[in-house]
Amino acid sequence: MKKSKHQMLAAAAARILKPLIRILLRNGVSYGTFADIAKSQFVEVARKEFGIEGRKQSISRVAVITGLTRKEVQRHIRVRHPKDMESADRYNRAARVIGGWRRDEQFLDHCGKPAILAITGDGDTFQELVRRYSGDVPYRAVLDELVAEGAAERLDGDRVKLIDRAYLPRTDESMKLHILGADTAFLIDTIDHNLKGERETPRFQRKVLYDNLPDEALSEFQRLSSRAAQNLLEKLDRWLSDHDRDTQPDIKGSGRNLAGLGIYYFEKPHSGSEED
Repeated sequence: MKKSKHQMLAAAAARILKPLIRILLRNGVSYGTFADIAKSQFVEVARKEFGIEGRKQSISRVAVITGLTRKEVQRHIRVRHPKDMESADRYNRAARVIGGWRRDEQFLDHCGKPAILAITGDGDTFQELVRRYSGDVPYRAVLDELVAEGAAERLDGDRVKLIDRAYLPRTDESMKLHILGADTAFLIDTIDHNLKGERETPRFQRKVLYDNLPDEALSEFQRLSSRAAQNLLEKLDRWLSDHDRDTQPDIKGSGRNLAGLGIYYFEKPHSGSEED
């Protein structure tokens, strides 16, 4: 028997929520807290995206759309919910600095690889790298961030070396949780765009998956996929940097847009059901 759209959407929502609930429970977030967050987002999306053109969105209409009471809607409109802007800024700042270190010829060695930089002084220093790609943030704050996360290493002679060609926080839980929210939201937003049908140009959304691989193949595939993905992302990073006004202030054009490509690796034992 063919399932209804609501049944299919409920099944999809359950699959999305399962790994999220695992993270919430592991970090001591109760159902009550999660339900409160969900209600606030229902209210926010209904208010901002489901209004009637030319008319102010009313509390009564939000209540009808969301299934919440008027009292609940009013409460969630009044409450300020926490943001993660500080973690987002720190993550983006560190990623920009590493990106500039990888591609800016001023900070590369004669082989085209990220150079070992003097931390301060005249010329092509880490301090100058931070000034160029992270604005007026103190260079020591960025240096401490990169060293603490294992992305860079301080050397003798007040020098610093890039260790990782990408920035992925290893110890900072706040930035890891920021990535959880940001990257998952990007993926679901892309799927939502593609679900809207033929009226809009679909966004690129692909994966490759096989379900009968031996244990011995996984480590080799991890290495192969990581190397290929990193090479592609670095190529796209160079193109985006050449077309972004933050790194190329002379670029003209209208509007201000965010665009990128995300790649992620997945694996798990095959249980006979994709939902486990």
